[in-house]
Amino acid sequence: MSNGRFSGNPRTEWLSESGPDQRMQLLEAFWYDDPNGFRWNAPRGSIINGASIPKTLWSSVGSPYTGDYRMASIVHDVACSNPKISRDDADRMFYQACLAGGCTLFQAKILYAGVCIGAATGDWKLRSPYLTTNDEKAFKLPSEHSQAEVEVRAKFILMAKDLESTGDDFEEVRQVVIRHLEH
Repeated sequence: MSNGRFSGNPRTEWLSESGPDQRMQLLEAFWYDDPNGFRWNAPRGSIINGASIPKTLWSSVGSPYTGDYRMASIVHDVACSNPKISRDDADRMFYQACLAGGCTLFQAKILYAGVCIGAATGDWKLRSPYLTTNDEKAFKLPSEHSQAEVEVRAKFILMAKDLESTGDDFEEVRQVVIRHLEH
């Protein structure tokens, strides 16, 4: 259990809504036990959206509900909606849960960076309506990207390059992400 473990295979159903159908509801309780033995619960009926990674990074990090971070995204979505849990704690858990779900170390690092960017876009100087709304067009031609999107992608690429040289120490990974988010 070095990276923790999940309760099993999650059971969900799509919520049909106007616009993009990105949200799901848990049909059964689901949980993740982190390496410290803390249980991150996602109760039956929880609404999830597949992680808070900005759409502008989906082609680099992965879109919702794809890849080995799917189960981690469930408990992360629920943790982020809980006012008693800090976003920093939820993001740290997401990193560990990505590893438990089968992500490589590098995938866990860039996914962690992606959700941190997602949390920070509301506070960054790089604000863009595209990054903060439910814009339906996830993939754009290069000429269609806003300056803010280009800047976020550039920051992400530099961050990912720096993350390649970090080891498996989470605090080192966290410091690289913080350094890039502050500049």
